Amino acid sequence: MTALLDRIKRFARSPQGRDAAASLRRAASDPRTRTRARRLLGRLRHR
Repeated sequence: MTALLDRIKRFARSPQGRDAAASLRRAASDPRTRTRARRLLGRLRHR
């Protein structure tokens, strides 16, 4: 488990990880994307 967390931390600090985080922040700021995500999570929770 610790090895997995270490790999995630390394990725988050890498240039690719920073790009991915920036992309997620942009998507999260879009109301349409947020609505889609809420609907998907709602469907997954009600199964």
